[in-house]
Amino acid sequence: MNNFINIVFYQATWFAAVAGAARGWWWAGPLMLAVFAAWQLWVSNERRADLQLMACAAIAGFAIDTACVHGGMFAYSSPVPSPHFAPIWIVALWMSFALTLNHSLAYLKSHLLLAAILGAIGAPLAYWAAARGWNALSFAAQPAIALGVLAIAWAVLAPALFALARYLVREDCARPVLRGALR
Repeated sequence: MNNFINIVFYQATWFAAVAGAARGWWWAGPLMLAVFAAWQLWVSNERRADLQLMACAAIAGFAIDTACVHGGMFAYSSPVPSPHFAPIWIVALWMSFALTLNHSLAYLKSHLLLAAILGAIGAPLAYWAAARGWNALSFAAQPAIALGVLAIAWAVLAPALFALARYLVREDCARPVLRGALR
């Protein structure tokens, strides 16, 4: 049941962020992320790993989306804090994705090739839907280039994040054993 709630919260965060950005409500996605994160961290057995994954996803997302903005591939609606950087609402989406890695999408931690394929397909489709369906971002004259770059980035990043999730959970599980052994 928690995995179902996890994916519902993730989708709700996506819709809040994208629909909010299209309307100038840059805060809607981060607000929904706060609700999602509060619930997920409350019920999670992997709190430390979830927090670390959120931080890593925020950094990676900010870097990748800022590079795409600087590369002229797309521009964001509601570009808070600056049109020169990835906006807060898209970073919130990256962080909400991180909250699925140990929960509703945890099965991909042992299927990294599938994670790469799904990342290469799913992420560009999500950006396309955000642009075409909601006007949360706009592509440059060649959207195929931006979508291709996103596909490549996510084909690498998705399995890396799932492998990191697997590692962090194992590290957390081993930590109490190590502490006990050192006493």
